[in-house]
Amino acid sequence: MAQVKIYGLRSALHPSQKEISAAIHGALMAAFQLPADKRFQRFFYLEPDEFLYPADRSERYTIIEISCFEGRSVEAKKALIRELFERLARAGIQPQDVEITITETPKHNWGIRGAPGDELSFNYKVNF
Repeated sequence: MAQVKIYGLRSALHPSQKEISAAIHGALMAAFQLPADKRFQRFFYLEPDEFLYPADRSERYTIIEISCFEGRSVEAKKALIRELFERLARAGIQPQDVEITITETPKHNWGIRGAPGDELSFNYKVNF
């Protein structure tokens, strides 16, 4: 399970939403082995006066926050970060303009489909 929040300027992100979404989900499938049908993303489009960032970033500056079950190895998380940089570059957002955070929480801290996450079975691995 992974919930993704994507923040950036409306004028830069909205026209490329489909490509960015596909890049992010492709990276999650490759690095975290998430199934194709488990895409959970929210885009937060901001106006210039609502999104402050350093002068060495462009108008394509994008923040990606990933919330996921704990249990993946450091190698898997680094693989995800590398996949994201590579795939987002192909979607037109250069690594200089991307910042990523991964926040892990125990399954019992998630509520999914009417039950705590640790009481559900999933068709993909989390611990690897």
